[in-house]
Amino acid sequence: MIIERNVALHDKNWFGTGGVAHYFAEPGTGTEFQEALAFAENEQMPLFVLGQGANLLVHDDGVAGLVIRPQLKAISFGKHGTVTAGAGVTVHELTDVCLAKGLVGLEEFSGIPGSVGGSVYINIHYFEFLLSAFLTEATVINRRSGELLVVDNAWFGFGYNESRLQTHEWYLVDATFQLTQVLSEEAAFARGRRAEMIRHREKRYPAARTCGSFFRNFIDEEMPFLTNGKKVLNVAYFLEKVGVKGVLRVGNAIVTHQHANMLVTLPGATSADVVELARQMQQLVFDAYGVTPVAECQFVGFSVNPLLTR
Repeated sequence: MIIERNVALHDKNWFGTGGVAHYFAEPGTGTEFQEALAFAENEQMPLFVLGQGANLLVHDDGVAGLVIRPQLKAISFGKHGTVTAGAGVTVHELTDVCLAKGLVGLEEFSGIPGSVGGSVYINIHYFEFLLSAFLTEATVINRRSGELLVVDNAWFGFGYNESRLQTHEWYLVDATFQLTQVLSEEAAFARGRRAEMIRHREKRYPAARTCGSFFRNFIDEEMPFLTNGKKVLNVAYFLEKVGVKGVLRVGNAIVTHQHANMLVTLPGATSADVVELARQMQQLVFDAYGVTPVAECQFVGFSVNPLLTR
């Protein structure tokens, strides 16, 4: 297992900001993953497992300890429409391969960036579809012991933007999904629908230098008042109302004109720009409505949450 030192991370995350990883590894097998984890454990250093970097912000000073970016790329097909993919496979790659074999289901997440590992970690979603609805079992690895364990769907404790992987005690090695085998005509329809979903997303949302939705939607108990007779939980609604869309900017970070809950970076941006922009967005919503948006974006290399908490 090759452990590199002082590896840049700005080109390994979608915001394009951040410093270096003090140590960095890209295991291509389960055994190499175990070796990388053993290195971190033996050296008693912090550890972070990186996917495609689509939903995170890296500190400008970099990340102490070891950053692991799994490169487990194997894809295999089982009986009755199951497919198993390594943590390093992108959801886009996996969907392509499955549609070519007439297996449908994952196209519901077309256009959402991320690896299988990162997508299971956050339980990616699009409208009413959650990735967890397709996952049947997975192989996970224990951070401290390196033990490999095959687990079922229930083990993950999935929720909205939630999974057991977020305890950082276990990491994904591979995941098995139950898809539906269809005839060639239905597969062609799914491919066309997928292309249209991607076209739609590219038209509506920024396609680079963003983490997608920066803040998660509110949950019911966080919303203390009704709007037009009901609780509005969509955080973008409030961000639209306070007028940040396409206007609010800090340094080289700006709220895109395409969506009030999406921050984008321009060349030369720093992670500090993004943090300050997000804090100003939070403050504007709090001042107007008394509620504080909570980040969906992960903060990597930060010793504490850099945003406002109330």
